[in-house]
Amino acid sequence: MLPRLKSNNSAPARTGFGSILSGRLLPEPEDMITASELGPPPSRRLAQSRYALLINPFYRKDPRASYGKHVLTPSLALTSIAGATPDGWQLRYWDENLLQGAPPADPLPEVVGITVHLTFARRAYALAAWFRAQGSLIVLGGLHVLSCPEEALCHADAIAIGDGVQLWPQILGDVEKGTLRRRYEADYLRPYSADPPPRRDLLPRDSFLTTTSVIATRGCHNRCDFCYLSTDGLRMPYRVREPKQVADEIRADGQPYAVFVDNNLGSRPAYLRSLCEAIQPLGIIWSAAVSIDVTDDPSLIREMALAGCTGVFVGFESLQVENLTAARKQTPSPDDYARRVQLLHHYGIQVNGSFVFGFDHDGPDVFRRTVEWIEQNRLECATFHILTPYPGTPLFRRIESEGRILHRDWDLYDTAHVVFQPKRMTCEELNEGYAWSYRTLFSHRSIWRRRPEDPGAVAAYLAMSYLYKRSNRFWHLLIRHRLTAAVWGPLIEHSRRRHLRFREQLQARIESSDSESHSHRASQYLSAGV
Repeated sequence: MLPRLKSNNSAPARTGFGSILSGRLLPEPEDMITASELGPPPSRRLAQSRYALLINPFYRKDPRASYGKHVLTPSLALTSIAGATPDGWQLRYWDENLLQGAPPADPLPEVVGITVHLTFARRAYALAAWFRAQGSLIVLGGLHVLSCPEEALCHADAIAIGDGVQLWPQILGDVEKGTLRRRYEADYLRPYSADPPPRRDLLPRDSFLTTTSVIATRGCHNRCDFCYLSTDGLRMPYRVREPKQVADEIRADGQPYAVFVDNNLGSRPAYLRSLCEAIQPLGIIWSAAVSIDVTDDPSLIREMALAGCTGVFVGFESLQVENLTAARKQTPSPDDYARRVQLLHHYGIQVNGSFVFGFDHDGPDVFRRTVEWIEQNRLECATFHILTPYPGTPLFRRIESEGRILHRDWDLYDTAHVVFQPKRMTCEELNEGYAWSYRTLFSHRSIWRRRPEDPGAVAAYLAMSYLYKRSNRFWHLLIRHRLTAAVWGPLIEHSRRRHLRFREQLQARIESSDSESHSHRASQYLSAGV
């Protein structure tokens, strides 16, 4: 039985940082919390031959975080699968999180492909049942299908386990022949560069900050016990694409901003350096997820900046070494995190730090210590998560064996709810500490305390911070009325032009510097201000 948690998991969860500047709490929009009604399915009817619909199901948004992050980029998994669709098939992409209503069913698709993740498995199954009742064939794929295949099979005509880009053409070919099998499986051993480019032409470009979500590498040198990459049955060796291939894909989409969605773009430093050389001539700005050990080589950070990197998402996870060791995370000492963050800032790269609460060595003081460290080191943004044991991971097995799993309501396995019994605090303390951390980080005071040291960069930082962090009601309007690109496009282009000037200054300083160590003096720190 679930413990009775305090207010943030019940009614007040529908209030958040709704007012753009005042901080006043307003009711959260219902359509950010509840999926569109599907209604009774129409009677069974004839499906349109060789027409496939790909769906990214709705998932509930956490009002304590930014709604903006949900429309930064489209689902690369679905557009990549779309790129592998055989000739002769009509294809449509539908993302329920763009708030345009339930997926289209007229004409009825012959095949409906649905990606299934843990937190929206219930919605995925509801969509499957709705289309299946009308006569569509349902294909389910995604990480949750890998970890719970028997569960997924109950809701599908076929499931895809493993590399969907390999499996999708096989599945559609079997549909044409009338020989559809129940299970399709593929490994991730095929050269990554053999994959066709994603079908970005299917996307509603006005609904995203950028449609250039790109993946250059697959896998990570870490296998943290809480990460989905540690899921039973998932064998994802490290694979890379040719840097020129990646650069050509970015150029073809014609956007000023790209987001690398790799698990860890810096897992192989030599490759990242080559990638930077390939994309530097494009004149774009970009961001990526990396581990903090990417800063082992300061010259690599310099190359990232010169190639257009303006921000990194860093999984610090914890500031306590015992937690990192227990999670099997290979990382530098937390005592050295501050210096490494300073190095990124030195080259104009903003840092969005990811922190997880609820590790076995976390007590009730972990929240204040973490927020204070973020403020002291002027991280431009931070993302908080409640430790969540995903099914099939070593963390899940260990916590389950200790009798600490509270329930299996997958809807709540979203890193925003407490789903297990922590060791050194109560469920209520973990829940309240998580909410307090976001509330504090999004406050006027914290935003101001974390402003850049360069006075010239403060205005741009404040504008981005308030628009991204304190504007959930505004984001809701942008998403619903498909204005994300129109409103954010000019800001992105301004940032790109500012960063181009920054790169010129950085290059000139490098060329005139007597040595790399001389350029690291604090008095000479630069800021791109984007």
